[in-house]
Amino acid sequence: GLRGALYPMVTVNGEECHNEWEITFEEIHRNGAIAYAICHYTRYTGDDTYLKEKGIEVLVELSRFWESRVSYSRRLGQYVILGVTGPNEYENNVNNNWYTNTMAAWTLEYTLDVLKTLGGKRVKALGVSAQETDRWRAIIDGMYCPYDETRRVYEQQDLYMDKELVPAESIPSQERPIHKHWSWDRILRSCFIKQADVLQGIYFFPERYDLDTQKRNFLFYEPMTVHESSLSASVHSIVASRIGLADKAYELYLRTARLDLEDINRDTDDGVHITSMAGSWNAVVQGFAGFSFNGDRLTFSPYLPPKWEGYSFQISHRGTDLWVAVTKDGMHIKRLAGPEKQVMIKWPGQEANMLIV
Repeated sequence: GLRGALYPMVTVNGEECHNEWEITFEEIHRNGAIAYAICHYTRYTGDDTYLKEKGIEVLVELSRFWESRVSYSRRLGQYVILGVTGPNEYENNVNNNWYTNTMAAWTLEYTLDVLKTLGGKRVKALGVSAQETDRWRAIIDGMYCPYDETRRVYEQQDLYMDKELVPAESIPSQERPIHKHWSWDRILRSCFIKQADVLQGIYFFPERYDLDTQKRNFLFYEPMTVHESSLSASVHSIVASRIGLADKAYELYLRTARLDLEDINRDTDDGVHITSMAGSWNAVVQGFAGFSFNGDRLTFSPYLPPKWEGYSFQISHRGTDLWVAVTKDGMHIKRLAGPEKQVMIKWPGQEANMLIV
């Protein structure tokens, strides 16, 4: 009953293969991840071939889905998204999940930006009308994203603040992971968060939120997060690094790196978690090394965990292969192949230095 495209949550053949309605029909934030992947690939590589030839078609159909999935609340005078499951799968069938609403509005915004760069001829070929883009702009401008004025944090979903807000450390260790010991009725009514939700959006778009905002949301949500998803600890570790909480970042890095080695979530017998393996790498590169990029320029904001002698990794960016190491002596960068690269290194409390490697 909706327009556009909804990508599958789980698939082996291109069709939806998940069998739970609260995932299949309600965890629609996955559409935002598809749009983000297109954007992230294009920004990182500088290659817009896919975007122009195929990606824009995907973005248009994603936008059409969001347009038909939102509702207009006359009470709020804003657009809302009802009956969803956010990244935190310990809350099902909620209204106005902050992350879902944020990603929906961003997808519409990104699609409009891409259409503008492609020009009117391509827009016409895609069958996108002026009335359609006007509706998308109205949704962007009028999207409701819950915010708690008292705590000055984004509210994970409508009525989240009505829950009993207690830290995850209050759960007895013998009752973890909670999905193996509690009824779903109890889990869904609790404040406990399976994985990064609000913080997932902050991780994706750090440029949109100042450090104080990032820190307030982290300090509010992380204590109630049980990290019972292989996707969770690495994202929290990276955000913790960005806001200067080095000890917490390292603690969460250990959780993602040792998830299967210690069978932390009591499910490694079902198979190892490639997501936490990739997350371990990201926690080092994006977190400890503070790697980011803007066009052809790379930036590092590195620090060394106190228990480490050093760490190193390789990255490839637009034809240049770099070896990067952080030791007690500082940061070392070596160009292995490709053209020279502008690199900015930001040390804590020091002015940034521009290098050409």
